[in-house]
Amino acid sequence: MKTPNGLQALIDDGVIDRVLRPLKSGKEASVYVVHGGGEVRCAKVYKDMAQRSFQQRTLYQEGRKVRGSREARAIGKATRYGRKQQEVAWKNAEVDALYQLRDAGVRVPEPFGYFHGVLVMELVTDAAGHSAPRLGEVELSAQQARDFHRFLVREVVKMLCAGLIHGDLSEYNVLVADEGPVIIDFPQVVSAAGNNASRRLLLRDVNALTARLGRFAPELLDTWYGEEMWALYEAGALQPDTVLTGKFVPDTSRVDVESVRHAIEDARQEAIIRQQGREAAQEE
Repeated sequence: MKTPNGLQALIDDGVIDRVLRPLKSGKEASVYVVHGGGEVRCAKVYKDMAQRSFQQRTLYQEGRKVRGSREARAIGKATRYGRKQQEVAWKNAEVDALYQLRDAGVRVPEPFGYFHGVLVMELVTDAAGHSAPRLGEVELSAQQARDFHRFLVREVVKMLCAGLIHGDLSEYNVLVADEGPVIIDFPQVVSAAGNNASRRLLLRDVNALTARLGRFAPELLDTWYGEEMWALYEAGALQPDTVLTGKFVPDTSRVDVESVRHAIEDARQEAIIRQQGREAAQEE
């Protein structure tokens, strides 16, 4: 196939040998199957800010560290240089998160490096060696759904113990590989301790997974793993090997109107973003 502009520099530098085919195109980036390092990998080419439809970046960027004081001031003032640095920080967030989560034992694609604004990483495959399907594309038995849910909740716990929350975890961001689920797509990853929306985003992540897997194992819909792990995290008692029960007694003494409002708005915005992503993919 014709080499996309974003990948030509990697070929020139010998990072990859050739581009084999496009894999997927989303609201944040286009992913290609490439050959490099003697094996088949994938390359994620991030779209320019003007081409993207993701509308809630401010929510996710709160609490992120910026590499220098000059950059931090520029971002705060929203200067042209600041917007450029904000874009760089947005792309770097996924790269940094992948390395950090791999070290923490979370099952994510293995990163091979970040070159000219392109992330080269492991191509996740199924048992036949084909590109792994998304969680939302497979039918599961009740027992498979329970096993996947147990595993993914454990991965979310590991992430939280590493100080990170995915922020957009759903059936679209989990691949079903030969060895089991693999979590992908981290540009919106948030700092658990530094973002005021951390609890809300964590609960949304866990509830999205539970809603999908609960279609095959309905008893999962009666669990409260997100609330349980957040309460333990706030108390400083959450460890990667903490045994969770899925049980949690919420405080019903008052209605948290603000949380309800946020949940409704999150659902509305997510529907808009998904639709825009589908429209953008159709146009391409």
